[in-house]
Amino acid sequence: MSELRELAMTSKAWPFEEAKKLVKRFAKQPPASGAVLFETGYGPSGLPHIGTFGEVARTTMIRRAFEAISDIPTRLICFSDDLDGMRKVPGNVPDPAALEAHLQRPLSDVPDPFGEYDSFAAHNNAMLRRFLDTFGFEYEFISATDFYRSGRFDAVLLRCVEKYDEIMEVMLASLREERRATYSIFLPISAKTGRVLYVPMKSVDAAAGTITFDDEDGEEVTMPVTGGQVKLQWKPDFGARWAALGVDFEMYGKDHSTNTHIYDKICRILGAPAPAHFVYEMFLDEAGQKISKSAGNGISIDQWMRYASAESLSYFMYQKPKTAKRLHFDVIPKAVDEYHQQLRAFPTQELKAQLNNPVWHIHNGQPPESDMVVPFSMLLNLASASSAENKAQMWGFIHKYAPKASPETHPGLDAAAGQAVRYFHDFVKPAKVYRAASDQERAALEDLADKLRAWDGGTDGEALQSLVFAVGKAHGFEPLRDWFKAIYEVLLGASQGPRFGGFIALYGVDETAELIDKALDGAFL
Repeated sequence: MSELRELAMTSKAWPFEEAKKLVKRFAKQPPASGAVLFETGYGPSGLPHIGTFGEVARTTMIRRAFEAISDIPTRLICFSDDLDGMRKVPGNVPDPAALEAHLQRPLSDVPDPFGEYDSFAAHNNAMLRRFLDTFGFEYEFISATDFYRSGRFDAVLLRCVEKYDEIMEVMLASLREERRATYSIFLPISAKTGRVLYVPMKSVDAAAGTITFDDEDGEEVTMPVTGGQVKLQWKPDFGARWAALGVDFEMYGKDHSTNTHIYDKICRILGAPAPAHFVYEMFLDEAGQKISKSAGNGISIDQWMRYASAESLSYFMYQKPKTAKRLHFDVIPKAVDEYHQQLRAFPTQELKAQLNNPVWHIHNGQPPESDMVVPFSMLLNLASASSAENKAQMWGFIHKYAPKASPETHPGLDAAAGQAVRYFHDFVKPAKVYRAASDQERAALEDLADKLRAWDGGTDGEALQSLVFAVGKAHGFEPLRDWFKAIYEVLLGASQGPRFGGFIALYGVDETAELIDKALDGAFL
């Protein structure tokens, strides 16, 4: 056994913990298909949100961890439930009223409100695949519409007809009395209206593989369950899909956790072992509400990448998947800086520590070097102090701080400089509140400006930090954090900020003295 595999088997990193469960699952014999099949599911009822990305990212982390400790091949399927009926019109699409006439039709039959694809589902599926491809995920995409209508689901649908009573028994036990009266695991798609029908079955014929029901106009209809004319309700669909594909692992959000035993029972009734599961906590928006595709709250993937790198998003997804987390714009700067802190630490760590480092899981054991010689939080404050309009202005300061750096040699830093400018203008600038200095603060700031003008110690951030400390102590600030709070509020219009010595080194000693003069003259009030 290699050192990496041996250490990975003892690692407490959550992807390895989940991967070890899969190793144990196949200790006696490998899966019948010859590969461990990971699956993620997606309902294209609205534009893909960042939680969907997180599900694929986290599943990939477990998949790669499994590959590090097992020789069994793996596959990852992203399954889109696009034959589902459109139950409500999303509020974040163009001309939503135009979609009202298509309610309850399969999402793959609803026109694309953006006018770019053959259907609304095709548009959302394309967006999802573009996002996943941007992040370099290796996956196979399956459309439920193609799966049902091509006949690939026929065998399991016929099995559902055969096992109808057993599956219904499982489902009815989970439903309220009023729902039981009309519930069926089958949802026929009306040949007349094209709508997905939630109607009771008058009969289910296992020998013929057909169902009989009353259509919307009251006419009795008998149709085969095969060929995409019928789909399964979502809970039976989970178990049936696992059985049809031979899924070995699927993760999903906590909102599904109460149904896990239902999915598993149906999968087993259909003759397949239930897969392993991982239940993650939900993402919350600014108000603490669960993010939703149809509501469009939270952050989209495109929005995150307007302000930060793809890797920082993966880092955010890695952290504490079993803890509910706010997913709002204010988490981005911290995620960026912590990601780069881990990147910088990685080369100095022993292998055991590397396997517990999030960047091992983000980059499949081969993380790049960080080129962020300036933290993102510092870039934000630089943009604030300089009122930068573009990254070229930012580089004017960065060059003085790191003369050997350039957009060509530090592309990550270059991208971050532009992202920091956008973040500053969209979020920091509108929230800036400057205040006048108190007499004590004014005297201390004037003293600091004088000492900076007389400074001949270069641009060492630690030395400059010591100078700032010394000035605060000399002017009687107790505790010293009140001194730094005053600096941020008077000079930067914020209640907190960067390590100020590092900021001076980046912004410039003379420039900082000038910034103090402007603030004390009331230029920002």
